[in-house]
Amino acid sequence: MSLADELLADLEEAGDEGEDGLYPEGEGGESDEEAGEGQVERGLEDIPEEMEVDYSGAESVASIAKLRNSKQFSEIMDKIAVYVEKQRKNSEVSGPVEADPEYRLIVAANNLTVEIENELNIIHKFVRDKYSKRFPELESLVPNSLDYVRTVKELGNNLDKCKNNENLQQILTNATIMVVSVTASTTQGTMLAEDELKRLEEACDMALELNQSKHRIYEYVESRMSFIAPNLSVIVGASTAAKIMGIAGGLTNLSKMPACNLMLLGAQKRTLAGFSSTSLLPHTGYIYHCDVVQTLPPDLRRKAARLVAAKCTLASRVDSFHESADGKVGYDLKEEIEKKFDKWQEPPPVKTVKPLPAPLDGQRKKRGGRRYRKMKERLGLTEIRKHANRMTFAEIEDDAYQEDLGFSLGQLGKSGSGRVRQAQVNEATKARISKSLQRKLQKQNMTYGGKSTVGGRSSVRDHSSGTSSSVAFHATAGRIVNPHAAEKKVAEANQKYFSNMAEFLKVKKEGEGK
Repeated sequence: MSLADELLADLEEAGDEGEDGLYPEGEGGESDEEAGEGQVERGLEDIPEEMEVDYSGAESVASIAKLRNSKQFSEIMDKIAVYVEKQRKNSEVSGPVEADPEYRLIVAANNLTVEIENELNIIHKFVRDKYSKRFPELESLVPNSLDYVRTVKELGNNLDKCKNNENLQQILTNATIMVVSVTASTTQGTMLAEDELKRLEEACDMALELNQSKHRIYEYVESRMSFIAPNLSVIVGASTAAKIMGIAGGLTNLSKMPACNLMLLGAQKRTLAGFSSTSLLPHTGYIYHCDVVQTLPPDLRRKAARLVAAKCTLASRVDSFHESADGKVGYDLKEEIEKKFDKWQEPPPVKTVKPLPAPLDGQRKKRGGRRYRKMKERLGLTEIRKHANRMTFAEIEDDAYQEDLGFSLGQLGKSGSGRVRQAQVNEATKARISKSLQRKLQKQNMTYGGKSTVGGRSSVRDHSSGTSSSVAFHATAGRIVNPHAAEKKVAEANQKYFSNMAEFLKVKKEGEGK
């Protein structure tokens, strides 16, 4: 036996086990009283794919989908048809709202919409398992359950209807139709028998009829939302409020739901095989697609959906306790939402050019007075330093020291400085010298003698040259004499008695020494 034959044998065994595991007559479905609660709590969409029930062996759709023919379904739809013709006012309510028969009908209708959703999933799986024999690739190309059912009903056994089909263009997009037509031309499916095709059409008709009943319930609940949940209807509108309340299973269940879960109500799981995922919006439900959120730019919609879901949770809790029947809380919450929306869309503030801040340093202390002025005069620039800083234009200056090249004395000691007299020394800036030091300096600077006979040079003592002398040769006397000895004595006497540094002397009177 080849590998392919073994695989086919395993598949046949799996199919036999699936037929044995289908619902038997006695235990196939629950009673009408037990149907609602169990299906609300646990839908078939929550079952993993590897654990899904195989409906390929079921004879007809009526054996697995019994909601449409149930007594509960027909009673609720009849009552809705009766109440739709009546005009309801809030003033007609007397006593608690839970006791009102129409309110109980609305709660039952909301629970019925959840059951219809579960029933549609069952029918979709039945149609998928039956039609996979003819066109197995269609499931991955059309992920939406209702679109899949409508497409199966339109195509049937003739897959050539994909081309130039106006009815199909109302169901699928042009791009999807093109992919479906190309795939249909290369599919490996086989033709369905007449009885199989008839059962498929019956299942498709049942699914479309249940979908119409669900929309009829939504329209009725939407018309009564001002009576059931006035505050919730103010925020998201009656249509969206009816949808989220229908999926949640009533106003009480909606009020117990957190905002993060309420935002996901109505989200559809899409498996895009071969399509672009740029337009896919995960974790988005009815609230994301409501008019309040869609008016904002795309980059703010997710943030806005979270905000609206939080406010809807608060409004539903107010409505569940039947407070604020006039919708005042809903208007207040909607006003908060609009204020935040306006705040998000405000342009950023214009940046103003700020001046530099004032320096941290405080004002310095300014001191004045005679002592401060004298200190400034004493530390000021002296006349010698001023002359040293001056330079003569167009004249090459000599360096003051061989070691310090470029350092000159300026106009110090140069002629042509423009001054006839010697530079006046400022007494305030002159160095202070003691009197004893002044006396010593004066004695050292004293000059004696006249000119020397050697070379006709002056005999005045020169400390910088060793060629001068204070004595001379007397030709008449024939000896060396000091011709200025008398002048020296006179100068010493003047220096002693009449100089600036002279002191008082004790003059002896005549006769005292005798």
